[in-house]
Parts: sequence; C-alpha cells; structure tokens
Amino acid sequence: MAEAATGFLEQLKSCIVWSWTYLWTVWFFIVLFLVYILRVPLKINDNLSTECKVWRNPLNLFRGAEYNRYTWVTGREPLTYYDMNLSAQDHQTFFTCDSDHLRPADAIMQKAWRERNPQARISAAHEALEINECATAYILLAEEEATTIAEAEKLFKQALKAGDGCYRRSQQLQHHGSQYEAQHRRDTNVLVYIKRRLAMCARRLGRTREAVKMMRDLMKEFPLLSMFNIHENLLEALLELQAYADVQAVLAKYDDISLPKSATICYTAALLKARAVSDKFSPEAASRRGLSTAEMNAVEAIHRAVEFNPHVPKYLLEMKSLILPPEHILKRGDSEAIAYAFFHLAHWKRVEGALNLLHCTWEGTFRMIPYPLEKGHLFYPYPICTETADRELLPSFHEVSVYPKKELPFFILFTAGLCSFTAMLALLTHQFPELMGVFAKAMIDIFCSAEFRHWNCKSIFMRVEDELEIPPAPQSQHFQN
Repeated sequence: MAEAATGFLEQLKSCIVWSWTYLWTVWFFIVLFLVYILRVPLKINDNLSTECKVWRNPLNLFRGAEYNRYTWVTGREPLTYYDMNLSAQDHQTFFTCDSDHLRPADAIMQKAWRERNPQARISAAHEALEINECATAYILLAEEEATTIAEAEKLFKQALKAGDGCYRRSQQLQHHGSQYEAQHRRDTNVLVYIKRRLAMCARRLGRTREAVKMMRDLMKEFPLLSMFNIHENLLEALLELQAYADVQAVLAKYDDISLPKSATICYTAALLKARAVSDKFSPEAASRRGLSTAEMNAVEAIHRAVEFNPHVPKYLLEMKSLILPPEHILKRGDSEAIAYAFFHLAHWKRVEGALNLLHCTWEGTFRMIPYPLEKGHLFYPYPICTETADRELLPSFHEVSVYPKKELPFFILFTAGLCSFTAMLALLTHQFPELMGVFAKAMIDIFCSAEFRHWNCKSIFMRVEDELEIPPAPQSQHFQN
C-alpha cells in the first residue's frame, strides 16, 4: 500500500514538473491577456498616452480686474505656471509676426510677451506707447494693469482705435508679399481679440444686449475665425437674456457632427430639452407611467452631455465647490467643467426643475457606456490623459475631479492573481528544474505528513473514547421532538 502511494506521488510530481517545464508559454500568454483586460483599472495607458490638447478658454477672466483681485483677497494664486505659460505662447502667436523688428513699438511688445515678470511686461507696454499708439500695448495693460472691468474697457477702446487703423493699412498691402500677408494676419487676430474682449466687458458690466450685438457683428465680419469660439460667448449672453429661441438657432448651426463639441454646446442643448419638461417632472410619476417622448428626449440629451463631460453635474448640483476657471481648458476634463459651470450655473437655476431633472438622471449615463470604458457610446472614448493635464491647469488647492471608474469583480482579480502566481512558478521551473523539483517534493512531503498527523490524532482520540466508554452527547428536547 505504501509503495503504491509512493509511486502515485512520484507520477504526480513528474506530471507537475512536465507541465511547468513545457506549458509555461501558455501561462505567459494568459498573463498577457489578463494585463490587457486590466489595463484600464491599472491605468497602464497613462504612461503610454500622448499629451492632451488644451484650448483657450473662450470665457476667460481678466487678470488684473478679476484674477489678481482674487489673489489680493484670498492670498491664493488662481492660475498655474503651466496655464500662464500657455497664455504667453498664445500671445506670441496671435500678436506678433516676423516683421515686428522693423517697427520699434512692436519690437518692444514682442519682447514683452515673452517676459515672465508681470511688472516688466507692464513697463514694456508703457514704453511702447511712448513711441506710438500700439494696439497690443493697450491690450496688455487692459488685461493685466486695469483693476476694474470699466478701466479695462476704456483701454480696449483705445486699442480698438489703434488696431483698426493698422488692420485697414495692412489689408491694402496683404497681397504684396508674404511679409505683408503675415502682418495682416497678425492685425486681424489683434482686431478680433479686441472686439471680443470689448463684448465681454459689456457683458460683465450688465449691457448684455449690446454685448450680443457686438458678438453677432464680429461673427459676421470674420466668419472663418472659429478658433476664438465666439459662439460660446454668444450662447452665454443669450441665455442671460432668456432668448431661448435664439439659443436654439445658434445650436442648430454649431451643434453639428462635423464640428468639435464642447461642454457649452452639449449642456446648453440639454438645458433647452429639459426646459420643456422640467417644471412638471416627477421621478415618482415617471416611474409609474413611464417617460413621455419629451421627457425621453430631455433624458437622452442629459446622457449625451454627461458622456461628453462627466464632471459638470457635480458643479451644477453644487456637490463640489467652484473655483475661478483657468485661462485654458481641456475638453471633456475637469477644467472645462469648471469653466462651464462658473458661468452657466445661474442659467440652470433659472429654469424651474432643470437641476432636479439633472439630479435624477445624470448617473444613469454610466450604465449606458460600454465596458471597458474606452469603447464610448455617443462620442469618442474618454481620454485617459485628462487627469494629468487638469492637474497642471488647475491650482493645487483644488481637488481634481476624475472619471468614474467601474470596479472589477473579485473573481476577475482573484483569477488574475492566481494565474500570475502560476505563471511565475512555471517560469521558475523552466529556468531551475532541479531546484523547483526539490521544492515540489518537499511541499508534497509536508502535505502528506500533515495528513498523516491529522488521521493519526483522530484514530488516537477514537481509541481513547472506546477505552473510557464516553457516552455520546445527549440531544436537546427540541431536536428529539
């Protein structure tokens, strides 16, 4: 009997050694497959993804009149170095050209836009104005030196006078060579920027209708300059006027499948759909009778908006505190959510029941998105790199919102760990067969010894019971009945 058991153990040992020696490649591919399945929760793509593209915030605040005032009151810096460095690059792209060195004032401003010290930039702008009326110098002073919106508007009006003259002169010479063409492109960017900021000043000072007219005129005059996203400024101003029909007309033009989306477009479309049903919406009544067609359209619009940017609802529902929006945003990221909610929260509150409808339906979006999350539903897969980019755009005192992750079942995690451990043993057996054979034999001997001790103790206990004639334990009265 003992020889048969020993022979069986030897055969079992040889089978285990054989399987670990020749089938380790199978285990290796199993591990690779599990790594592929777990790449989302393990954030493996974070180190492999490229840098996310950031966009200029179309509703960015004024540094001197708004950002700096926040710093004076709280002692906190609302802008990060990365954000301000991106703004400096934008200014050099929009407000300079290769021929600036031919004009002394423009040459000074070309250096000023590269200057990191704010006071040095302001001093350079004043120096340029001593030479002649320089539009970009007025822009810099309006953005950074003016401490109120009224002061900024006054400086922008002076910039408009100077910039309009430069634009008309360069327009006549733009076809005389590449140098003149580049100068005209620069003057066009300067003029559009000035007019857009003047419209934003009017909006800040309560002259909303005037701001709407300025934005419409600007979009008609320069229809091809979509990089400034002036339509988002227009949508916000029209919502302030509660001109919902005009808002729908703007959305019909820009909420197109061929154009890039934004949180402003998606959530404004959802707000208009919610406005039609939110005042009478009740979750209890909807659960009893089901959703009507209009309610279904509103819920689908909310799901579409939440899938595009899942961070917005927490700010609209005031589950997270708002901060000042950055000068640059990452589409579908936390920075874009802050920029949208900062200006549009009041519009959602104005529509009766809209926030209640959002509260009841926004979390249902994540049940519709396929798993793994990178497959998407209505839009392209949600970019994994947004969290890293948002941490560079947003100040350190803000807790960055991250994309909700689905938790994996325990069975998948247990299987992954078990297969990984088995693959490691297979690899070690292939590399060190003799050593692992000794280890396997020792483990089997230990197991057999433990089983022997267990049965030996059990037999001894039964023998003691027989010798002492210990009666069995009496059963309870309830069990006997």
